[in-house]
Amino acid sequence: MIVNATEMLKKALNEHYAVGQFNINNLEWTKAVLQTAQEQNSPVILGVSEGAGKYMAGVSTVAAMVRAMDKALGITVPVALHLDHGSYQGCLDCIEAGFSSIMFDGSHFDIDENVQKTKELVKLAHDQGLSIEAEVGSIGGEEDGVVGTGEIADPAECKKIADLGVDFLAAGIGNIHGVYPDNWKGLDFDALEAIQKATQGMPLVLHGGTGIPEDMIKKAISLGVSKINVNTECQLTFAAATRAYIESGKDKQGKGFDPRKLLAPGFEAIKDTVKEKMILFGSVGKA
Repeated sequence: MIVNATEMLKKALNEHYAVGQFNINNLEWTKAVLQTAQEQNSPVILGVSEGAGKYMAGVSTVAAMVRAMDKALGITVPVALHLDHGSYQGCLDCIEAGFSSIMFDGSHFDIDENVQKTKELVKLAHDQGLSIEAEVGSIGGEEDGVVGTGEIADPAECKKIADLGVDFLAAGIGNIHGVYPDNWKGLDFDALEAIQKATQGMPLVLHGGTGIPEDMIKKAISLGVSKINVNTECQLTFAAATRAYIESGKDKQGKGFDPRKLLAPGFEAIKDTVKEKMILFGSVGKA
């Protein structure tokens, strides 16, 4: 059931769990996440970066695939189709394509320009019934060409963006895209608490969910994080399962090179990862 993310995240905030955003990169990814959400009776957010959208022949193709698959699989749990780290034009494209939610990442602009562009997109999104996420500070590392310095968000700037009517807010608190380095200092919970206080109970978003220790995840949820993004971990488990299948020689036996067989171990690995995260985030049975 394709919906925007507003109500699912308000519910998550009130009931102290988080909804996972799992980025999709192709049909296998999409099917794995949708099936797992249905099996776990969990709400879910399908994240699509602009790069992944281009890879899948454009955001209109992605929207058509997701909506058709949602219907064909008989998905009844809430599913948001969400643009991840979108540019201004990317947001416009996804609104037109039929996404149910967008993220505008204006964190690389100064706060005044971030406010101006976010304000415009809030109106456009809400006029079309979409939810909208914004970002303050920056997420460290690189994901799909988006590079961040890891700047801790200013609570006052978070309030300025929250007051524009965005539905949920991503704020840099020391989190990093990709694999966390050994010398990572961890999440800045003092900053998170200050942001939560400044935004007065707005659902907050934790990007870079791969590799954050479970105790930090749970503490972040207790401080208002209601959406956690996972991408790298699914990529790693998919690659490992596919590599193991090929190295075992099964791709040379009984038409094991058939893509439906070749990709099956990776597909199951994604399902296992998504289930594990849904259990950790507390969203199982919350649809």
